[in-house]
Amino acid sequence: MDAQCPSRLVLDRIADKWTALIIQILAKGTMRYAALQREIGGISQKMLTQTLRSLERDGLVQRTVHPVVPPKVEYSLTRLGRTLIEPLHALCRWSEKHLHELQANRARAKAKAAKSGAAIAADRLTYR
Repeated sequence: MDAQCPSRLVLDRIADKWTALIIQILAKGTMRYAALQREIGGISQKMLTQTLRSLERDGLVQRTVHPVVPPKVEYSLTRLGRTLIEPLHALCRWSEKHLHELQANRARAKAKAAKSGAAIAADRLTYR
């Protein structure tokens, strides 16, 4: 729990939503950059590039450049990266199982906040 603990850097990397999605997609096999971007809805080119570079630096993803013209670049999970597949699948299964409950809780919290906001606004009108 120490603020300087290196495990925080690891958790920051693997808990990132783009990392989780990239690992899930590369679990299916080697892919080129454009195919990855098509598979991951909503990711910008900048975020995909930054995330892939971080994953490569951490040894979770391997980037292979084939010496052809135009250059062909492929991404795949390393042995270490493959160890994340099952924990991420488990997290996805958990989120799918509890999605409705989480959405209901958010809706209740939003309604409660709106109700309290209306009460506060009414109190302000009363005291003016």
